[in-house]
Amino acid sequence: MDQTKTKGYKKIKQWLKANGRKPFKFQEDAWQNYLNGYSGLVNAPTGFGKTFSLFLAVAIEALNASEASNKKAKDRLQLIWITPLRSLAKDIARAMRETLLEIELDWHVGVRNGDTSQAEKVQQKKSMPEILLITPESLHLLLAQKGSSTLFKNLKCIVADEWHELLGSKRGVLVELAVSRIKGLQKLEKNQFLRVWGISATIGNIEEALDVLEPDLEAKRIIIKADLEKKIIIKSILPDDIETLPWAGHLGLKLAYKLLPIIEKSKTTLIFINTRGQAEMWYQHLLNIEPELAGRIAIHHGSIDFELRNWIEDALHTGQLKAVIATSSLDLGVDFKPVDTVVQVGSPKGVARFLQRAGRSGHSPHETSKIYFLPTHALELVEAAAIKEAAKTNNIESREPFIMVFDTLIQYLVTLAIGDGFDDRVIYEEIKNTHAFKLILPEEWAWVMQFITSGGDSLSAYTEFKKVTKDNDDGLWKVKSRQLAMRHRLHIGTIVSDAMLKVKFLSGGYIGMVEEYFVTRLKAGDNFRLAGRVLEFLHVKDMTVIVRVSKQKNAISPSWNGGRLPLSSNLGSVLRKKYNETLDKTHQDEELDSVYPLFLLQEKRSHVPRNDELLIELINNKEGFHLFAYPFEGRLVHEVLAALVAYRLSKLLPISFSIAMNDYGFELLSETEIPMDESIAYEVFSPKNLTEDITLSINSTEMARRKFRDIACISGLVFQGYPGKYVANKHLQSSAGLFFNVFSDYDKHNLLLRQAYDEVFYQQLEEPRLAAALERIQNGTVIITNPKTFTPLSFPIKVDSLRENMSSEELEQRIARMKAELEKIR
Repeated sequence: MDQTKTKGYKKIKQWLKANGRKPFKFQEDAWQNYLNGYSGLVNAPTGFGKTFSLFLAVAIEALNASEASNKKAKDRLQLIWITPLRSLAKDIARAMRETLLEIELDWHVGVRNGDTSQAEKVQQKKSMPEILLITPESLHLLLAQKGSSTLFKNLKCIVADEWHELLGSKRGVLVELAVSRIKGLQKLEKNQFLRVWGISATIGNIEEALDVLEPDLEAKRIIIKADLEKKIIIKSILPDDIETLPWAGHLGLKLAYKLLPIIEKSKTTLIFINTRGQAEMWYQHLLNIEPELAGRIAIHHGSIDFELRNWIEDALHTGQLKAVIATSSLDLGVDFKPVDTVVQVGSPKGVARFLQRAGRSGHSPHETSKIYFLPTHALELVEAAAIKEAAKTNNIESREPFIMVFDTLIQYLVTLAIGDGFDDRVIYEEIKNTHAFKLILPEEWAWVMQFITSGGDSLSAYTEFKKVTKDNDDGLWKVKSRQLAMRHRLHIGTIVSDAMLKVKFLSGGYIGMVEEYFVTRLKAGDNFRLAGRVLEFLHVKDMTVIVRVSKQKNAISPSWNGGRLPLSSNLGSVLRKKYNETLDKTHQDEELDSVYPLFLLQEKRSHVPRNDELLIELINNKEGFHLFAYPFEGRLVHEVLAALVAYRLSKLLPISFSIAMNDYGFELLSETEIPMDESIAYEVFSPKNLTEDITLSINSTEMARRKFRDIACISGLVFQGYPGKYVANKHLQSSAGLFFNVFSDYDKHNLLLRQAYDEVFYQQLEEPRLAAALERIQNGTVIITNPKTFTPLSFPIKVDSLRENMSSEELEQRIARMKAELEKIR
């Protein structure tokens, strides 16, 4: 059917024309296909109006049908818009409300997430809006309501915004399960017109992304790719001179003064920092070197109080702020028009993340996105050159979808049981049609049902694990205990973090949150940074950290868990290529010209590894015998690889090692001379017997035990506590550990136990990526050198190993001494 002749279509075209705009072809394609009954995925660069490609499609359908709002109806919900971030929902809701008003469609837009007030939730329960913006967790909370099965009766469409962000996580599985249930409920209503769409700007495996979101191969499905290119200018901030012995972290703050003219000439600048602790440090440092920024600069991350975050987002929209320092809390989709410049401090470790952040500037189709890259050490300039090339060739990372995550399935079934209940035969067929559980076996399903109804083989003696029972009246599985239902609702979701404590001024007013483990290290009178202020810790009362503003300038930054981002495999591959080009001068990269002296020294002392080479450096000094190897596969892979090589070497000769690593390579340090030649290298870097040797080389049981803590929380085995009275992390770990021991001893076939080991091997240890790296090494050349002292490649790894046990002042003094010694040798 040609939609261009419908009244809804004409009205939207007239509205766009009145605003001096016309739709892009991909938007019109999305409207046409949506109205013809297709589900699909829209892939377009940031800032070209992906939201309007689907939101307006639903609006056109409503205008065609002349649907007016029925304010008394409970089932008027037409569009569910799933967003991964709360800040994203607020921004999209604002744009949708303005549009609905202008096109005269009497629809309401509601937002439902952790920031939604209780009063608004009660209002939504009485009468749903036509459009609901919601997080995956809040969507499952809807399914946990009594009477929820009628909410979706007239639902036309579900949109998963920023689908790439959800895809490679258990939150993506929550979306899959919710979509499968809503489809099932609509079948009961004989309404089978639900369309499911995803939106993504940066994703490598786009076909698989669609298969996960809409796995029904009988459904009409389409991928709509915009034939548009967003202009991005990537400019590196280069140091005036390069230290030929770089170390991670020291260069960034030294270059901060070069940001000041960039901030001054831009309307608004977003400065992305990879961790919350570093963001706090940078905020304070910029204020110290430019006091006039006071009142014009703000800091935004997930641990800052909701009201303060809201104020910052509003101030960004109105252009009140000159600069905002942010973490991934402002990564996605947020349209702040005054933002014309983005700065990335330190390597983002992935191409997709970098492009996503670049797209926050010039957030309009014909504007150019401008992003500056500020390195925190010299070798990151090579990463900058690699990111530029990968962006040019569209070498974007894939997001691997999660499968067979039984903790999430168990949580989902209990969620349904505290709502309207469920028929196990119906739900089994529904989940088998999801990508996450299409491989589930009848006996695995039977185990899951047994687990939620009796606790399984090892817990059947305890009544608290008999959560779900069959209702004699309607034959549905339900939770009868009100207390159990309330406790379950409190912890729906798959993000398990350490217990967070609110931070409150002694005089009143909240400022944000910090993790429990950080607070346990504080003594009264200690100073720490939060939300850009230096605070004096007074005491903890009722799970709240009481503070006052400190006059001190020096303070520690909370090191929230989350750690450093690992290098992606795509970026690692391009990085190896860039190392080839630096000395050959076969490039046009100013970054590589800048680090040329560093590479000359590396070549003089050892060797610069080429794309098909593995460099091994053997260094002997008064500290002991060092082996440095450089696979360029990222911190996580190197952590396992170092343990694996150490184990295999110890089989040749009884020898013990200490291990250090970064994204480029790893170090083994021993008091005994390390046996190494070409034949030994190929043997210890072999993919043969990989799984068996990994299991023997690391304490996989202890790693699985730690991983099991999250699985126990998600599946409801352990209760995380009530708001304001969360269970301490050490108690959670202890409780989860008891279950782990019981299952290991008495229930070997427990699926949650199996999942813990699977997550260790496939996610934490990245075994498939490790196997591919070892295969590459086997097919390449091993180069072994014997430098007299540390090289530009080995020095940052050495510094990282010292960092663990030293304060920043001690570390700087030690590094200065090491450099002085190395200069003598040079």
